[in-house]
Amino acid sequence: MSYNKYNNKKCTLDGYKFDSKAEMARYVELKLLIRAGEIFDLVLQPKFTLQESFRLDDTLIRKFQYVADFQYTDKDGKVVVEDVKGVETEVYKLKKKMFLYQYLVRQYEKVDIFVEIKKTITDEYHTSTTPPLKNS
Repeated sequence: MSYNKYNNKKCTLDGYKFDSKAEMARYVELKLLIRAGEIFDLVLQPKFTLQESFRLDDTLIRKFQYVADFQYTDKDGKVVVEDVKGVETEVYKLKKKMFLYQYLVRQYEKVDIFVEIKKTITDEYHTSTTPPLKNS
C-alpha cells in the first residue's frame, strides 16, 4: 500500500486503484446499492471536460478536465456524480465551481446531482449534495 501527497493510503480492490481508503469504502457501498437495485450504470473516475482545447496564435492550449470519483444513475433516473474528499485544494475548489456551472447550470451533459463526501480527521463522513436546478 502506498501513500499519496495528502498521506492517504492508496488501495486496490476488484482491479481498481483508489486514492484513499474512504474512496474505496464508498465504492464498496455503491456495489451494495447496485445489488439492491438502488443504482445502476456505475462509472469509476468519470472525466468531465471543463474547457475544450483551443489554439492561441501558434500555441495549443490543452483541454481542462475534472475527474470525479464516481458517476451512476439512481432508481429515479437521475445522473449522480460523486467525489470523496479529505482535503479541498484550491485546484479542486476551482474545478468544482467550473463543473457545477458547466454540468448543472448549462447542462453541457446530463448531470442531475453532485454529491461531495468529505472525510474528516476523525473518520466521520459528511455528505453535501447539490440538488438539481429547477428551470425558471
